[in-house]
Amino acid sequence: MIIAIMLGILYKDVIDENALESQIANTFGNIFFFALVPSFLSFYLFYFLLFPKYLIQKKIFYTILYGILMPLGSAFIGYLLLQYMMQMECISNLEPGEVSSPWQVILFMTFIALICGIVALVIRGFITWFEEIKLKEELRQKNHETEMALVKSQLDPHFLFNTINNIDVLILKNPIDASDYLNKLSDIMRFMLFETKPNKIPLAKELEYIEKYIALQKIRTANAHYVDFRVTGKVEHQTIAPMLFIPFIENAFKHTSNKKVEHAITIHITVSAETIEMNCENKYDPSRKSKQENSGLGNELIQKRLNLIYPEKHTLEVRNQNGIYSVHLILLNG
Repeated sequence: MIIAIMLGILYKDVIDENALESQIANTFGNIFFFALVPSFLSFYLFYFLLFPKYLIQKKIFYTILYGILMPLGSAFIGYLLLQYMMQMECISNLEPGEVSSPWQVILFMTFIALICGIVALVIRGFITWFEEIKLKEELRQKNHETEMALVKSQLDPHFLFNTINNIDVLILKNPIDASDYLNKLSDIMRFMLFETKPNKIPLAKELEYIEKYIALQKIRTANAHYVDFRVTGKVEHQTIAPMLFIPFIENAFKHTSNKKVEHAITIHITVSAETIEMNCENKYDPSRKSKQENSGLGNELIQKRLNLIYPEKHTLEVRNQNGIYSVHLILLNG
């Protein structure tokens, strides 16, 4: 009698333990296919597709459209997997017929997936915001370094003294031209010190500065065709990072060895709706030792500035062959 009771209790414990394990497995299966699968799919779709491809591009209509379709599709996939596992008897305590309305289940799963998708957008938005702050800080620092290098390069005593001396000599010959050149020098200094602080300025202002800089450089030669400077295209409503072209133009003047040669320096700027393109070439004597690497604004710093201001929106090609140093820079608008 006692042995029979003990066997009965032992058998009941085994049944209860198996039932508990089965219940735990079924509960885990329900949660996995009911919540985790659609949540996981929706989270990654929102994080890696919806945010970078539509929301960050301000495509509001597609953001809303896909923001609804993605959770719905994730819920539908989760529901199909749930039904499949139920039919395969992997979840034994649920039968397909027990679900009162499949669409109610799908809608509820969609709601869960949508919540996870919104969480993904918040997380991705915060990460992007933080990265933009870091990028702006780095850009501000690089711009400061560039501004300082440009100011030191352009306001160096040799440039100022030579220009002022040339204007002084010109005063005796042609006071009107001398006054005009003096005004150009004043405008250049004002532009460099006060108008280069914004990240972007009108392209027309940049070109005006370049024209005045070239005019001052041409005082030192009687060769009327020393510089070939041309601008083609419509510059209205176009913007550019300040003093982006001038380092290349400055280096061209510094390293041109013969001012009597026609078109010793060629500067062509072409503007279109999609691009702003600059070609700058200067002729030099290859046998003459160049100090290009140690003067002006270094190409490395210029390249860093381009990478920060025009990431993946520029092409810079520098060539040095057959006595011609050329720079080809293309900037993509937008």
